[in-house]
Amino acid sequence: MKKALFIDRDGTILVEPPTDFQVDSFEKFAFLPKSITNLARIYREMDYEFVMVTNQDGLGTDSYPEHTFWPYQNKMLEILESEGITFAEILIDRSFEHEGLETRKPGIGMMQNYLAGEYDLASSYVIGDRQTDVKLAQNLGAKAIFIGDSTAAGAALSTTDWDDIYTFLKQQRTGRTANVCRSTSETDVQVDLNLDGSGKMNISTGLGFFDHMLEQVARHARIDLSIKVKGDLHIDEHHTIEDTGLALGEAFAQALGDKRGISRYGFFILPMDETLAQVAIDFSGRPWAVWKGEFKREKVGDMPTEMFFHFFKSFSDAARANLNIKVEGENEHHKIEAIFKGFARAIRMAVERNLHDTSIPSTKGVL
Repeated sequence: MKKALFIDRDGTILVEPPTDFQVDSFEKFAFLPKSITNLARIYREMDYEFVMVTNQDGLGTDSYPEHTFWPYQNKMLEILESEGITFAEILIDRSFEHEGLETRKPGIGMMQNYLAGEYDLASSYVIGDRQTDVKLAQNLGAKAIFIGDSTAAGAALSTTDWDDIYTFLKQQRTGRTANVCRSTSETDVQVDLNLDGSGKMNISTGLGFFDHMLEQVARHARIDLSIKVKGDLHIDEHHTIEDTGLALGEAFAQALGDKRGISRYGFFILPMDETLAQVAIDFSGRPWAVWKGEFKREKVGDMPTEMFFHFFKSFSDAARANLNIKVEGENEHHKIEAIFKGFARAIRMAVERNLHDTSIPSTKGVL
């Protein structure tokens, strides 16, 4: 399937004039810093189709005559083409905002061709400088890159630097995903993991409380996680929980690869009512687990409390990570839920990638 970059014009490729927002003279004609260089690199090195999507308020009316638009539009395209950059389609909406037309961003009236199934919209991006561009991405089922001084809610990246956009897209091209199947005479475990996801989850282990805890990992680590388990629960819960931890840890090891550019370390202190959980993780390449927590009940839900540590030890072994967990509190449900949420948040910190540093985070040169 095809992937596309739906790219705004003014404020994204060209500097948007701060007074009337119209590029209608050469005095107002200027490219955003580093936009040409990075557009050319993205176009050459990645497999995105370029589509320009722009609102030009009242184009063709007395407020914005055609002859004050096309010379500068054509000059922009000529300069970009000289660097090898071409657009598969240029979509221009001429309406005013008060008209409320579906063709105007964030409406998708001009973009029906991209909804027919030929494009992988989930792997496509809208790049723009307004919240309407972020909303357009949501309406398309794509992701958003926001150019601006603030952080835009719902955007995969917010930045003022086109270098960041190039690096971000380059990293997405080499996605951090894993698919692990662990089949034994006791269990059949299937794990699908995307470290650069958004918190999507599909968990079914046969143990309701365990599912609830693993859902916390997906949501709070902001990873996409699918876990399907068929285990010998007619015997007990041990093999299901242990093998899920091993398969999940193996999935992390696969998805992280050589660990270039990751933070490596993650740590989080999480309160939950009367409970305080402390979790620290280091994807060091060496397994080690430290556990400081006591549970007085035999089970929480349908999950044996003796298996809490065993799950994290199994994950640590297979992920080859140091894991240090400590919890204090009175309510057993709060204690283990705080641990899982703190575990997720520590993971989120540890697997985060630095846009400007793709080295391996170790003086050894390998993890």
